[in-house]
This record gives sequence, structure tokens and C-alpha cells, in this order.
Amino acid sequence: MAAATTPPGTAAAGETGAPQVRDDFLAALRRAAATVTVVTTDGPGGRWGMTVSAMTSVSADPPSLLVCLNRKGPVLDAVIRNRAFAVNLLSSGQGRVARVFAGMVMEANEDRFSGAGAWAVGPLGQPWLEGAAGSFSCTLSDRLDVGTHAVLVGLVSGVALGADQEPLIWAQRGFYGLGAALQD
Repeated sequence: MAAATTPPGTAAAGETGAPQVRDDFLAALRRAAATVTVVTTDGPGGRWGMTVSAMTSVSADPPSLLVCLNRKGPVLDAVIRNRAFAVNLLSSGQGRVARVFAGMVMEANEDRFSGAGAWAVGPLGQPWLEGAAGSFSCTLSDRLDVGTHAVLVGLVSGVALGADQEPLIWAQRGFYGLGAALQD
């Protein structure tokens, strides 16, 4: 019987630590479109926010969602200390907000909240982005550390629905609307 071979550009099964698996994993994920959000928090741990594309619903009963935050950044520490966070779903016209909170606009890094968007206060005191497609206020429920990130589950206690508008999408290392690529 001939030995199984791995096609070029493909990592063999079980080689989860292999550099090729990591590279192929990242290349494949670039092809997965994701909704762009800004996760914010405010309280004793400070006022922080960051662009996040790893967000999804968990359950409608009780209403809950999850976000994945890098364990090395200050936002995770602030969310843990504040015990609450907001998830703001960006609309297609909010590409600058996404770039500012992703750290892509250097002149806005000192105070990202004044560098992009207008902000209101949600029911738990967390910053809600005005003009967002939607915002959720969440109380931190659970945390699971996986590799470089923490998976946080939030119980939703408040929702703001924005105008029915096209969401901002992240794919292929760029921001898009559901139609053509954004030019702003």
C-alpha cells in the first residue's frame, strides 16, 4: 500500500503546530467574510474599545453573544474589571471607525473615542456608537482562554437598533459593504 501524500500547499492532519497549517489556516480565514464590530467598555477598568470581527450570537434564550479578544491587549483586562461590555455592529459607512479602533489610524490612537464616531451611553454605562447598525449591552458571563485569545460570553441586557442599513464586512484584509468595496 502506498503512503498517503499531502497535496502541495496543504498541511497534513495532526500537524496543528506546523507553520504550514498556521499559514493555510490564516489564508483560508481571509476568505471568510465577517461582520465588523467595535467592542467597548467603561468603568473602574477604564474606557476602552477595539475593532473585533470574531463575534457571534450564542443563544436567544437567554439572549447572549460571544466575542474573542486578544489576551495581550488592554481591552480584555478592562472588560474583566468592568464586568460589562458593548458590541457595536458597524454600518458600511463606518469604515473610519473600524480603522481607528483597529489602530490603523495613528493620529487617533491617543483617544480613539474622539478620533472617530459620536458616542452615547448604553444602559450599562458602556459606549454605544451612534449610527451603528445595532448595539448590544452585555454583562460578562463566562470566559474561556484559547491560544492567544479569550472567548467572552455576554448576557445581553439592552439592544439599540440602528436604521436598516448595510453592514460593514471584513474579508481578504479589507473592509467592504455587501456590494462593492468601500472607498472611504
